[in-house]
Amino acid sequence: MKPFLPIPVAFVMMMLAGCTVGPRYTRPTVPAAPTDAFKETDGWKTAQPSDQLLRGKWWEIFDDAQLNTLEGELTVSNQDLKAANARFMQARAMVHFNRAAEFPTISTAPGIASLRDSANTPYLPATKNTGDFVLPFDLSYELDVWGRVRRTVSASREEAQATAGDLETVSLSLHAELAFDYFELRGADAQKQLLEDTVKAYRDALQLTVNRFEGGAAPKSDVAQARTQLETTMVQDTDIAVQRAQFEHAIAVLLGKPPAAFSLPASPLTLAPPEVAAGLPSQLLERRPDIAAAERRVAEANDQIGIARAAYYPTVILSASAGLEGNSITNWFTWPSRFWAVGPTALETLFDGGRRRATSQAALANYDATVANYRESTLAAFQQVEDNLVALRILSQEAQQQKEATASAQESLQIFTDRYIGGADPYLQVLTAQTIALQNERNDVDILRRRMDASVLLIKALGGGWGVSQLPTV
Repeated sequence: MKPFLPIPVAFVMMMLAGCTVGPRYTRPTVPAAPTDAFKETDGWKTAQPSDQLLRGKWWEIFDDAQLNTLEGELTVSNQDLKAANARFMQARAMVHFNRAAEFPTISTAPGIASLRDSANTPYLPATKNTGDFVLPFDLSYELDVWGRVRRTVSASREEAQATAGDLETVSLSLHAELAFDYFELRGADAQKQLLEDTVKAYRDALQLTVNRFEGGAAPKSDVAQARTQLETTMVQDTDIAVQRAQFEHAIAVLLGKPPAAFSLPASPLTLAPPEVAAGLPSQLLERRPDIAAAERRVAEANDQIGIARAAYYPTVILSASAGLEGNSITNWFTWPSRFWAVGPTALETLFDGGRRRATSQAALANYDATVANYRESTLAAFQQVEDNLVALRILSQEAQQQKEATASAQESLQIFTDRYIGGADPYLQVLTAQTIALQNERNDVDILRRRMDASVLLIKALGGGWGVSQLPTV
């Protein structure tokens, strides 16, 4: 004769074995380039040596001690970063909250009461006074037959990982914003130094025209033109201070300080843009925290489909109650005062007016939306890398062309100045040469500033040395 299990035991074992309803998660595909290479890397110089590769403190590749100090302050003082970290801690706590459903809930509610029956109660001959001393323990446990609890825990884990990705995205954006503002400020310092040097040169030129006018070698119009040129340049010099102050204020706020409590001494931009290894498009999916966060939310949306489908099946709860009950303190804890009850309960919704169907449809629609967001995040990342690669490549060529143009403009200015002193040319030629030379020199500074900004944006687009392996296992 074959052995058999008692029906209640077999039922419980069947429930515990269970199954998980809903689709199995597979990472969605994303649009890919025909070849695993960025379009704009043609002619791009790979970073050499390898110590220029991006790491966690990516800003150190710029080799600027002041920038390194400011970035370190931002890490510990920025309020947006603190808020993002708090959101991650909240999401991590929700994992523990949902995991609690994997364990039974045990409660107790001891009570002592004195009871008196009514004298007018039917079928009782006399009033009766009794005591009720109760020490119960109740257990309730949902058997995760259809995987609802497992799906909920999994979804909360994926949300926590996505929130960790959000935290890294905020951190990367804030550090990049600080570096961007810092190089903008240093670019303003370089422009101001150039204009101040130009103002000194124009003062000398004005004095030259005054001397020639007083000596009868030049008309008064030359003096007026030289003075106009000087005063116009002084206006440009003064105007730079507004832009510089605004970037200094922005840096102060990024560091969690009021602008009045922060200042940076002037230091013209003289750095050279670093060479950054762009890597491969396929690697970008593992290097961008925003893409990783979007992918984790796709997995979470997939779990939500399973949770919605589990609502079609009965909820099975195993309940148990045990304790001691007596009518006086003397017999409360005796063996005959014990009581217990145990058994499963199945709860099934027979009609809900289409609520579960609507929930399932909403979960499917949300999944489709998160997949679209994931793919759009990937496309945006590819675009940002390509944009900054082409900006750096073309700006590098432009910088060389501009250097040659500036040298030619300075040579032209020197020639026309000498010819004016010799009386061969009118001052208008000097004035024109001054304007062209100053514009070219300012372009030199501006192109360097744009190259530094594009380097920061490229590093940000590449994920700043972050990797998906850094997502926490919650």
